[in-house]
Amino acid sequence: MSRFRLTGLLIFIVLALVACRGGSTEPTPVGSGETEPASDAVAGGSPPVASSDPAPAAVPDLESPAAVESLSGSGPVPDVDLSITDVELDDVVFDTFDGSFVPLSEASTGLVESLRDAIAPVYEPFYGGADALGWLEDDDLVLGYESGGRVYTYPLQILNLRELVNDTIDGVPVLVSYCPLCASAVVYDRRLGDRTLLFGNTSALYESDLVMFDHETGSYWFQVAGRAIVGELTGEALSVLPSTVASWGDWRALHPDALLLVGAGAESLGNLRYARDPFEGYEQIVDSGRFAFPVSDAVRDDRLRAAEVVVVVAAGGSEKAFPSSRLENGVNEVVGDVPVLVAPTLGGGLASAFDRRVGDQVLTFDQAGSELVDQETGTTWDRAGRAVAGALEGERLALLPLRRAFWFAVVAAQPGIALYDAG
Repeated sequence: MSRFRLTGLLIFIVLALVACRGGSTEPTPVGSGETEPASDAVAGGSPPVASSDPAPAAVPDLESPAAVESLSGSGPVPDVDLSITDVELDDVVFDTFDGSFVPLSEASTGLVESLRDAIAPVYEPFYGGADALGWLEDDDLVLGYESGGRVYTYPLQILNLRELVNDTIDGVPVLVSYCPLCASAVVYDRRLGDRTLLFGNTSALYESDLVMFDHETGSYWFQVAGRAIVGELTGEALSVLPSTVASWGDWRALHPDALLLVGAGAESLGNLRYARDPFEGYEQIVDSGRFAFPVSDAVRDDRLRAAEVVVVVAAGGSEKAFPSSRLENGVNEVVGDVPVLVAPTLGGGLASAFDRRVGDQVLTFDQAGSELVDQETGTTWDRAGRAVAGALEGERLALLPLRRAFWFAVVAAQPGIALYDAG
């Protein structure tokens, strides 16, 4: 395995990860942050919308291990079974937040336990209206998820510092996940067979990407792949759900009633520390060939630059990678046997992916200013896949599952993945 860490990169990453670890500092009570309180966020002064999970009578202290246990419903987190793995244990490394790392093969039980959830996930999310976060700017990126007629929004600045959000939305247990070291934004279904898993943060990395753990078995999961790599569930994979990465201005224009993640238990996420981006400039470091943590030669796929932002669209039992540099005007493509539209969002965001079929008809799309027009009926569609004028007005394209990440992380998870070529 190829490994190196340069002094300048170390300093940058230590500062950034210390900022991330700040997500596990003492909670800020709702209403006492540096900006407007989450409880006043929703128009009309109504309280934030809670997770669709039943709310506890009293919000537990999420810093307490006992609180995490009570939320998971599974007692103490089991130790990971190191005898079951499909990766080398030396290649899973714990960030010690002091400029060094320790391989899993050498990590003591005490170290593993002390680093668990050092970057605190959100176990009890609360949501507010579109004006709930005073620091959120139109050009800030957000991860959007739609279900049950409601739209949920997760600013990447918050995910920089929290990385994981466990929730149940419209009856589906979901995991909103983000690794700032590889810009990987993916929403997963937390169900695995007849189990529902709850996810925490190991503070370890594999291929310079977040390694998660599940509370039920203690297994370790490679975030960008959604695959268990160490422990009882090794080889199992989570299902990817449809999501969108867009600029907040574009997303809000498309979804004016969108809900924002504004609270994590007792903590308001309106605090100004979430407005800062500790990873500004990091993309250029990765493109220069320097990685925060050890990576294998698999990530050095020169079909694209290492930090090119890519969306991987899943359809028809297949996946294909679409580079952001080739999406300026949208793409009509086939993935598996499914006709797909990869539509760029406006304002510096990336893309959504849609099934191009409406009934028995396959549509072909052209860009028309800020909207799209299909060649077959001349119907005008917005960037949310909604027909807004013409013969198909009122129809909506089905969103498709996708992952968004830097190229190096995509090929680490799926070496040799098919890459869209604009021709």
